[in-house]
Amino acid sequence: MLRDNIAEFLHQNGIWLNKDLGQHFLIADDVLQAIVDSGDIQPNDLIVEIGPGIGVLTKELMQKASKVIAIELDAKLIPLLRKYAVNNASNGHELTILNQNALQTELPANPYKVIANIPYHITSPLLRHIFLESPCLPTSLTLLIQREVAETICDTDNAGMLTILVALFGTPRIVTMVDPSCFLPPPKVDSAVLHIDCLPEAKTDRVTIEEIFKLTKIAFSGKRKMLSNTLGHLPGGMEHMAAAAIDPKRRPQTLGIDEWIALAQAFRSR
Repeated sequence: MLRDNIAEFLHQNGIWLNKDLGQHFLIADDVLQAIVDSGDIQPNDLIVEIGPGIGVLTKELMQKASKVIAIELDAKLIPLLRKYAVNNASNGHELTILNQNALQTELPANPYKVIANIPYHITSPLLRHIFLESPCLPTSLTLLIQREVAETICDTDNAGMLTILVALFGTPRIVTMVDPSCFLPPPKVDSAVLHIDCLPEAKTDRVTIEEIFKLTKIAFSGKRKMLSNTLGHLPGGMEHMAAAAIDPKRRPQTLGIDEWIALAQAFRSR
């Protein structure tokens, strides 16, 4: 079993996990398989993995993809990543290991997929980095993240900032829920496998996207307030909401992505 293999490997190599870096190693075979399957990996795919640890997922990725880029912040894990993952890889499958902070790493300029069990505390900044700062959007993302965050991203009826960010660039769905017992050590929260099919390009232009984030920052600072009490106080705010056909009595979490785009475009016209 994967659980026994990982526990023995960590024990043999004297590894103590750094919880400050969000290190929780996946030890459930079925969850690992669900991640790989939902990634729909093709032989010629380029996969970017973030926070590979000792290579539990990396090993599986290398069986299917021709090239994997693994970005690992903790330098002490890199020799073990090579030992665990590379020694089990098929011939001709290339692994590039970067000892870097994924939030500052320049991602590929060619088509790629992101498949990763990421440190939960970097979910929001990582998505912003991938979607807003990368030269090329991935074709998809398959991420093992905190359940509550995954549910927020997919909840279009009660949207949050991450819901809007992801909706600008793709379509999310939850693949499966994951119990804390599926990790070593177990985290204090439930998890979920989230898959995002990315659009060929963002739903709107960069200037409009920047305007959306300016407006959502203001609107969600008073999430329980009506838009009239937040955006309505901006210069021309009520008129811009009328131009975008947005009822000022609505609350920000009820707006869909197309409505945010229309609202941002109205504010841009001022």
